[in-house]
Amino acid sequence: MSHCSGFSDPASFTEDGPEVDEEATQEDLEYKLKGFIDLTLDKSAKTRQAALESLKSAFSSKILYEFIMERRMTLTDSIERCIKKGKSDEQCAAAGLACLLCVQMGSGIESEEIFKTLGPVLKKIVCDGTASIQARQACATCLGICCFIVTDDITELYSTMECLENIFTKAYQRDRDTNGVSSTHNTALHISALLAWTLLLTICPVNEVKKKIEMHLHKLPSLLSCDDLNMRIAAGETLALLFELARETDADFFYEDMELLTEKLRALATDGNKHRAKVDKRKQRSVFRDVLRAVEERDFPTEMVKFGPERMYIDCWVKKQTYDTFKEILGSGMQYHLQSNDFLRNVFELGPPVMLDAATLKTMKISRFERHLYNSAAFKARTKARSKCRDKRADVGEFF
Repeated sequence: MSHCSGFSDPASFTEDGPEVDEEATQEDLEYKLKGFIDLTLDKSAKTRQAALESLKSAFSSKILYEFIMERRMTLTDSIERCIKKGKSDEQCAAAGLACLLCVQMGSGIESEEIFKTLGPVLKKIVCDGTASIQARQACATCLGICCFIVTDDITELYSTMECLENIFTKAYQRDRDTNGVSSTHNTALHISALLAWTLLLTICPVNEVKKKIEMHLHKLPSLLSCDDLNMRIAAGETLALLFELARETDADFFYEDMELLTEKLRALATDGNKHRAKVDKRKQRSVFRDVLRAVEERDFPTEMVKFGPERMYIDCWVKKQTYDTFKEILGSGMQYHLQSNDFLRNVFELGPPVMLDAATLKTMKISRFERHLYNSAAFKARTKARSKCRDKRADVGEFF
């Protein structure tokens, strides 16, 4: 089952080594994947889960469109069976594989067929109070991503958003006390449902966006008082995205409780509570500084993502939400998919894949020795800088 651990960088090649027979390597990979697909029907739950995880590893790190096209119905049936009959971990692995299956297939008829089969099953698990929180959480994320990819049926889009709304809106007033919203064991599920719903909101028609903003913009600030850091961050980033969409749809958009909201955001951006971990406080302050700038100044801190010879600039909250969602699913394979996956390149408006031969790639890649020298120099420079800052004789005044 550990064979797929070697799929970390399919675009890489052996430096100063013999040429690899790509056709033989591909055949070997497909042979192993066929075995994993067969093992998803095994009687042992551990074997099924390990096979699902191996398929996930392969799908996230390679483009396997033709291989999957021939076996998409078999894969769909296996995923459906694992979600219906499996236990928590197996359901989570199956839901993750369903996401990757749709990412591989893109927004075509084939993905629609997959979603028609899996959509009702995912919704059933999400709404099932007896299912494990982890399984419901994974299915909520899967439901949002698969629906995002298969966007032709507007009725299905609204239905899916309503299903997710029924989950995260329970966090608005639940378990409130004088200090705010108390965390519950369902918080992780509420976060996943909120983020999946926010992703789908980015592809809604303008009229629907306005309705959703009117419905949720006054309620979301209550989640900023939640005990759970991830919920506070999810609510804050969703608020920033809602303000961005509201201002795009209506140039004269006005929010009545702006002063109260900015006070809350500023408090979170400068939070110094001693009972919170330092790492959590740093993360929260960083996120809410950006959220506050978005709400008050309509500003977004542009980020640059490098993949191969290309660069992509994330310059708005909609793009950030979409990028973060797919990065969570693809993990280390995100860069490779940005280079080669037609669907993702269309989503981020990157155009057709840039075709580079092995010789060009090799000229762009620095040697191991050069990389070693660069890393050594960078390490020495960091050490000197840190030593200077830590030196008691340094002039403290220059840092303030």
